[in-house]
Amino acid sequence: MTRSFIIITVLTLVVLPIASAQSDKVKEQKDDLTMRIPPSPDDPLKSITIHQEIDFTASPQRIYEALLDTKQFTAFSGLPAKINREAGGAFSLFGGHIVGRNVELVPNQRIVQAWRTVDWPEGAYSIARFELTAQGSGTHLVFDHIGFPEGLHDHLAEGWEAHYWELLKKYLH
Repeated sequence: MTRSFIIITVLTLVVLPIASAQSDKVKEQKDDLTMRIPPSPDDPLKSITIHQEIDFTASPQRIYEALLDTKQFTAFSGLPAKINREAGGAFSLFGGHIVGRNVELVPNQRIVQAWRTVDWPEGAYSIARFELTAQGSGTHLVFDHIGFPEGLHDHLAEGWEAHYWELLKKYLH
């Protein structure tokens, strides 16, 4: 009985962590691929996912700062903004129409926000992810917006173009 106990203990301590690590590695790879591959037009998740890629002539640092600095966001959007630049910090954009919290901030590389418009149902938040990569003297921004209420895909996708990317490009020139 002692011998069986030792064999089971060794297997538990050696084999299970390896299997678990391999499972986590596969999950990480899958998650990484999921975030980078844009949905196809006939994807059933299209209604709750927006994927946009935008090139800017400005550096990742300038874009990161414009998206997180109260004065700069107000300047490029033309509407009042209040932004707490810390992870967990609250923000209010476009005169209070958009509110949320910064979930993850990696300076000059990534911004992840819990994001909502004030007319959504109470407690309904989506996730907006801005991934900034240097491209020459400019920046390639990969944007993913997930988890918003059904039926808002087209409205939100157009809003990101008109109220973020176009205005940001004008401001940074």
